[in-house]
Amino acid sequence: MPNTTSPVIFDGHNDVLLKLYNAGGLPATEGFLSGRDGAIDSISAEAGGFGGGFFAVYVPSPSDMDHKMKEMAKSAYDLPLPDPIQYLDAIPVVLAQAAILFDLEKRGALTICRTAADIRLALKSGKMAAIFHIEGAEAIDPDLNTLEVLYQAGLRSIGPVWSRPTVFGQGVPFRFPSTPDIGEGLTEHGVRLIKRCDELGIMVDLSHLNEAGFWDVAQYSTKPLVATHSNAHAICPHSRNLTDKQLAAIKETDGMVGLNFAAAFLRDDGKMLADVPLEQMLRHLDHLIAHVGEDRVGMGSDYDGAVVPQDLTSCADLPKLRQAMKKHGYDDALMAKLCHENWLRVLTKTWGE
Repeated sequence: MPNTTSPVIFDGHNDVLLKLYNAGGLPATEGFLSGRDGAIDSISAEAGGFGGGFFAVYVPSPSDMDHKMKEMAKSAYDLPLPDPIQYLDAIPVVLAQAAILFDLEKRGALTICRTAADIRLALKSGKMAAIFHIEGAEAIDPDLNTLEVLYQAGLRSIGPVWSRPTVFGQGVPFRFPSTPDIGEGLTEHGVRLIKRCDELGIMVDLSHLNEAGFWDVAQYSTKPLVATHSNAHAICPHSRNLTDKQLAAIKETDGMVGLNFAAAFLRDDGKMLADVPLEQMLRHLDHLIAHVGEDRVGMGSDYDGAVVPQDLTSCADLPKLRQAMKKHGYDDALMAKLCHENWLRVLTKTWGE
């Protein structure tokens, strides 16, 4: 019988820390070890060959999720951006979610990795590997003092925005159909943030930046361009997806794209509905590989943060994706690259190892 949990998958994005935060914070970490109602926990990870990935710290905006889901089930939609979140409101939430990540490490559920070598060692030993990532830089002050402190605590990846604006730049709304060319790019503070991240060795995630911000990062950063959880705009013309021109820039910088499992960014019709065949994911993978190369594509599931295909509701279901990829014709070498080797490659280059 073929091994359907290999190669191990290292993933570009999940929101499990937010889910644990909303479920009660530190006491909820027990459910991560024993099993929980969600996409990622220790038991599901072992069953599905999930080796870890980028664990996002995210400050949520007040929202009516039922209304949001109803709107995103329509043939066209344009959800207004949430109001900006102030630094003093954001920092307690970021620290609370970071504390959950640290607690998971203390309990032996995962290892917080600060180098690509740390990730390789964790994957080799069967320990879940976690990158401390921040999605939306509301908790970073304009003087970047918080960035320095969080880097010392293990922060190695950051998205300057999550769709709503920050002092560093503007993101894209949830709009379909739409290009990502919406609004202005990085602010003066944003340019300084990018340059300091380059100096420290913090990866900059482009997934929620608008197109102007994307090109600003391309101008001011010396590192590979990376979008941890984004798809092909040519297949799904959603504001959150990457145009072929953006993909060409990612290829030119030897960067990386992680395939987002969120249904609205996969489907041709942009609807956030779970009846997405795995073949649609393979269409995006084929397109991304064709435009950035087989060394620059991986997974960026958005698990615990989005409606995903009904066949992949948990990381325990990942063997189904591997089987579909193999049936599609991906050989063992390409499978290994897409599942984890490409992330290790780009992180090694970005972090300067």
